[in-house]
Amino acid sequence: MTVEQKRLIDRAAALQGRTITDFVLTSVQDAARRTIEEHQRLELSVRDSEAFVEALLNPRPVDDRLRDTVRRYRAATGV
Repeated sequence: MTVEQKRLIDRAAALQGRTITDFVLTSVQDAARRTIEEHQRLELSVRDSEAFVEALLNPRPVDDRLRDTVRRYRAATGV
């Protein structure tokens, strides 16, 4: 750690009324949580994209339930 880095961390910890150890651990935990959450969002986004493309390329066949739903929708909206 450089002298500049140490001064920066010392000052930030003092401003929050924390020890350097507490400040560093809290900062690292926050960064770890953000990293994990970002990764999970990206993972979900990729999975959602794949499911969307799959549904476009291989749509499920129209069944009676879907037909009934469309009929009810049209009756309710006048479409």
